[in-house]
Amino acid sequence: MTTETKQETRGFETEAKQLLHLMIHSLYSNKEVFLRELISNASDAADKLRFEALSKPELYESDSQLKVQVDFDKETGTVTISDNGIGMTREEVISNLGTIAKSGTAQFLSSLSGDQKKDSQLIGQFGVGFYSAFIVASNVEVLTRRAGTALGDAVRWTSQGEAEYTIENAEKKERGTTIILHLRKEESDFADYYRLKNIVKKYADHISIPVLMPKQDYEEKSDKDATSAIEYEAINAAQALWTRSRSDIKEDEYVEFYKHISHDYEKPLSWSHNRVEGKLEYTGLLYVPGKAPYDLWNRDGARGLKLYVQRVFIMDDAEQFMPLYLRFIKGVVDSNDISLNVSREILQKDPVVDSMRSALTKKALEMLTRLKKDEPEKYAKFWTEFGQVLKEGPGEDFANKEKIASLLLFASTHENSTEQKQSLPDYVARMQPDQEKIYYVIADSANAARNSPHLEIFRKKGIEVLLLSDRIDEWLMSHLHEFDDKPFQDIARGSLDLGKLEDETEKEKHEETEKKFESLTTRIKNYLAAAVKEVRITHRLTDSPACLVIDEDDMGAQMRRIMEAAGQTPPESKPNFEINPEHPLIAKLDMEKDEDRFGDLISVLFDQASLAEGRQLKDPGNFTRRLNKLLLELCD
Repeated sequence: MTTETKQETRGFETEAKQLLHLMIHSLYSNKEVFLRELISNASDAADKLRFEALSKPELYESDSQLKVQVDFDKETGTVTISDNGIGMTREEVISNLGTIAKSGTAQFLSSLSGDQKKDSQLIGQFGVGFYSAFIVASNVEVLTRRAGTALGDAVRWTSQGEAEYTIENAEKKERGTTIILHLRKEESDFADYYRLKNIVKKYADHISIPVLMPKQDYEEKSDKDATSAIEYEAINAAQALWTRSRSDIKEDEYVEFYKHISHDYEKPLSWSHNRVEGKLEYTGLLYVPGKAPYDLWNRDGARGLKLYVQRVFIMDDAEQFMPLYLRFIKGVVDSNDISLNVSREILQKDPVVDSMRSALTKKALEMLTRLKKDEPEKYAKFWTEFGQVLKEGPGEDFANKEKIASLLLFASTHENSTEQKQSLPDYVARMQPDQEKIYYVIADSANAARNSPHLEIFRKKGIEVLLLSDRIDEWLMSHLHEFDDKPFQDIARGSLDLGKLEDETEKEKHEETEKKFESLTTRIKNYLAAAVKEVRITHRLTDSPACLVIDEDDMGAQMRRIMEAAGQTPPESKPNFEINPEHPLIAKLDMEKDEDRFGDLISVLFDQASLAEGRQLKDPGNFTRRLNKLLLELCD
């Protein structure tokens, strides 16, 4: 079989079959978005040609006027979308059209819920917009030729959106891609001038290349005239939205442009459009998405802004303009100060890029600050989706640490809730007059934090404590040492010092108690020597008999588990065991003469304190045996 005549019929992956079936029969509630997706892809193809033509102008093949063309035929029931962009080779067709959502099909399918509105928002996140064509079409034909290749190197791809597709070599005079949709009978009304024009105006007015359609009077001409001279007109404004004045842009235009660049089906929560002039000249249009993408936690995944230089597209994911902790920000940056022969290597070394990155980062944080202040409900939604990513900020961006800290939300003892709604500025505003520190506790879960024994003295004195339970929280607090000149204090770490919140009478009483129970603490230390660093009297408990406390410089349980999960061995460290002399169990323990019984009681109390801290018992069986033994003695 020669290359010229080579034809193949290939099957979609099993997951792809499921996905196509779901998309055709259930996912889209708004069928007209197929046109938005196909025009958006055509616009991307034009952008890619512009970029490659910077170094290879011959790719234009004597036609540098980029465009998208939409044709229709009522009689045959077809809609055709054509572009003269970069086009595709045979290998690219197989890769892009034969493998659906190759980066995340399984994740996509597992995310589906059966909720049509919710599921339809997932489509764009998985790069499957092209396949929305099958919602209105029973058969889709793609004819494409990559710019710079021979006329006979074109490729024809056809599929009915079921189990397989056919691919064969073909000829195509013009570079680029033509997609022919053979509409289903019940969708034939899409082959209508006015309906197509309205859809184009609605979804593609902002695209920077013209979207052409036959003039309205074309249908009134004779067949002979129509075939000999078809006149086309631009339907969209064909002006890059970010280059227009903010006062001239409507809200729905901003929203549609966001959907165009992000392939997201949900409205953005907020956006910021700024033109900077002076030493640097650039325009930035930044968006805060309403929904986290499926690959948010893949720090090596594609991210960043669309980069244009003097309105010439350069790259899709210019990660150099936004720090990693803001990887969810979408948008466009267009600069007049970056050389047109840019490459990723030059971008990494260019001081202009560093200045723009700093300024764009501040704009993004200002946008989030404004959202938090003016639209708290939207900010709560943002926090649910992206809060843990923003918590990476204090450790990565020293210059903006305070601003990032003011955006963080936490659960706290201020409300009887595990929701993260309290900000650091709010906490500071509620601090007691003599309070010098911001107190917090870290646990494995929100309920564990709320029920931590370390909170007892703080509840008694009415001191608010932040409740931290996200996996990243211990790492966050290792970089966040103070806020508004108030140092942070982990209440489960080191010696408890309430400063001016504790009067001299209380301090004197504590010292007397420590002396009174010195022999008991020594006795316990001798018994638990292998498991603890120190045994001491606590002043942080009011209801619990004992608790565990780690030293200031020791690694917490959260970080230890993270290291272990990564296959690393955390450094050895022992906790301090603190006992509450006011508790009846401790009072009885001090009078216990039977050493075996004393050992059982101490071991049970230590294990209980370990469990309260979320630690795993080294010997659960021994704990159960001792506990049962003590229970039986109570029953006798």
